[in-house]
Amino acid sequence: MSLDHNHLIGKEAILLLLNNENKLSDNVKKLDWKYCKGKVGSMNGQKVVAAVETAAKNKEIIQSGLYRETHAMYHAIMEALSGVTRGNNQIGAVLRTVGLQFAIIRGNPYDNGKEGEWIAVAFYGTIGAPVRGLEHEAIGLGINHI
Repeated sequence: MSLDHNHLIGKEAILLLLNNENKLSDNVKKLDWKYCKGKVGSMNGQKVVAAVETAAKNKEIIQSGLYRETHAMYHAIMEALSGVTRGNNQIGAVLRTVGLQFAIIRGNPYDNGKEGEWIAVAFYGTIGAPVRGLEHEAIGLGINHI
């Protein structure tokens, strides 16, 4: 049982995120994976987490009543946020703000269906001082099993 290199869930999340036309790849369509995109801007890390979790629940990517799904979503968000914040998930406490787009994809990236589903969260946007023009680009990716 191995990762199917035609079903790379993290790569698909990044491609969806960076695609301005909101087009899914043919691969994601064929696999019938669940997905959504959104935006969040804040100096509060809790608001970033809440925005992504809310989008995932509203688009029925995760079920809010199942702890394992919410837990997997949380860890994927935190891993992606760690990429944006360079390993220090503080934002407002250290006078930084983010303006991010995000993409979420849920599916099975393995060649064996028994491996179960995984969730990928990708962020792209800006991070910096809370003054327009004093920010730079950042990207992050988090992947977790459900």
